[in-house]
Amino acid sequence: MKLVRLRDASRPRITLTLEGQAIEAQQGDTLLTALLAAGAGHLRESEFGDGPRAGFCLMGACQDCWVVVEGMGRVRACATLAAQGMEVRRG
Repeated sequence: MKLVRLRDASRPRITLTLEGQAIEAQQGDTLLTALLAAGAGHLRESEFGDGPRAGFCLMGACQDCWVVVEGMGRVRACATLAAQGMEVRRG
């Protein structure tokens, strides 16, 4: 699944990587928005066996969007702003 931007599509572009793959995002995107809009699909597999997960609460209260950012460690993708040059891997 790939998210489609309906507004604010003219913000400045930034580039980050997900597991070595370049991803284009927009300044002001959260990591979750950037990754899903780029077609990342999911961020992790559920530990309860109910399939892929890509965020649930979207406000930093659950555990569904953990990713690892080089130099920052494990962060919630829904509550972390994407930045130019970030190196991200699925948590």
